Amino acid sequence: MSVRKRQWKTAKGEVKEAWVVDYVDRQGDRHIETFERKKDADAYHDQVKVDVRKGTHIAPSKSPTVAEAAERWINEIDGRGRERTTLSAYKEHVRLHILPLIGDNTKLSALSPDSVEAFRDKLLKKLTRPMARKVLISFKSILKANRYSHVAAGIAIGSDKRKRRLEAGRDFPTTSEVSRLLNAAKGDMKWRAFLLVVCFCGLRSSELRGLRWSDVDLKSCELHVRQRVDHYGAVGRLKSDTSARTIPLDRDVMIPALMAWKIKCPPSDFVFPSSTGHSEHPASIMRGLTPYMAAAAVARTDEDGEPRHKYGLHAFRHFFASWCINPKTRGGRELPPKEVQSLLGHSSITMTMDTYGHMFPAKSDRAELSAAVAQLVG
Repeated sequence: MSVRKRQWKTAKGEVKEAWVVDYVDRQGDRHIETFERKKDADAYHDQVKVDVRKGTHIAPSKSPTVAEAAERWINEIDGRGRERTTLSAYKEHVRLHILPLIGDNTKLSALSPDSVEAFRDKLLKKLTRPMARKVLISFKSILKANRYSHVAAGIAIGSDKRKRRLEAGRDFPTTSEVSRLLNAAKGDMKWRAFLLVVCFCGLRSSELRGLRWSDVDLKSCELHVRQRVDHYGAVGRLKSDTSARTIPLDRDVMIPALMAWKIKCPPSDFVFPSSTGHSEHPASIMRGLTPYMAAAAVARTDEDGEPRHKYGLHAFRHFFASWCINPKTRGGRELPPKEVQSLLGHSSITMTMDTYGHMFPAKSDRAELSAAVAQLVG
């Protein structure tokens, strides 16, 4: 490996010079890179020497384009058996943001920390901060999968520390809204049973759509979360091991409602199937709920004056969490954080507290405080 000066004469007799880095990579292939300045050649020589020793060097001539690198990464993700929804999101990151902003044919070897920083800044101008962060993470994963992670080292988009707290009436239904919804659906066995489960069991949308009658023990008054159905209707494993859980069912209201619905339910393994017996699509579920939301004044109107749902399905999971947390004096269950985590199927207590920690009542014993101060002061 060496750096040497190269001189030559043009057809007009003008003397030109450049600096050449001549080296052999670990595969035994020889490479020559030319620079106008010795300073740049020396810097490249020193970096290549380190990278060749580490086994991370890829010569510019062998460097894949961003499009090729992205395809390799997607295939690698697909080979791990990731869900189609996750894979689809990654493909959109590449197709809609990474390739348009960086260029399909740009080689990874042409990237630098400055160009990655410029890409990050463009993302922040084009997208919301959370979305820009996701796309940048995908791009850094592409670099890592192709052994170019050093180019983006230290470049990131931090999470928004001013994250908005969940609020009843805005992000999820209030207790009065849930009460009105359940009353509005009294005449419909399916949707009343559905609302009871979605409000008082805290299932994720995918878990709700994958719920089978074999998962509901009407005698023991228990609901078992064992599988889920993705956006494409494919039945699969739960999100994580902690997602598998048992949720108690109310004996006086929920059990009779589920028993009545089971008699009328179309032949299907699913508790809330479509008319053909398959799992119901989220959009179909929301269409079915919209009339009851409108009747219960839990809806908004679109530009044409048509009623639209005020809350999505996940909002009812937030309601369930708040109901479990709220004190009994406000109609809640007043459960401790660890039990709330278990019922929600969160992978860690940190996730539960980060999302719902502000809802837990702060206990303040004034008498105990006064006694402690008096004991020290005398």
